[in-house]
Amino acid sequence: QVQLAESGGGLVQAGGSLRLSCEASGRTDSTFNMGWFRQAPGQEREFVAGIKLSGGYAYYAAPTRGRFSISKDNIKKIVYLQMNNLKPEDTAVYYCAADDSEPQWWVASSVKNWGQGTQVTVSS
Repeated sequence: QVQLAESGGGLVQAGGSLRLSCEASGRTDSTFNMGWFRQAPGQEREFVAGIKLSGGYAYYAAPTRGRFSISKDNIKKIVYLQMNNLKPEDTAVYYCAADDSEPQWWVASSVKNWGQGTQVTVSS
């Protein structure tokens, strides 16, 4: 079992930036991949970005590609999500995720480990 703790959410104006962090504890062997989902009110939880802890290859959902960047610190077991040029439609609760499977195939129903979520609000 993996425990995930997010931080870094908040309120920002459109065009601004935020950085989310997620620290993993418990089982954190190198084959465990990590990433982010988000869920807006009344919407399904959707994939945002994922990164392979072994090798570091990153995957992004189309709406965030080019604006968001995911990175990792393997020693500290922390994954970061740098969000630039934020838009009001990025407003959601952002959840850290961890799973053995490949991030490019992630859907919410298949991911085994979740953080508690952190709110990101982008004002227009």
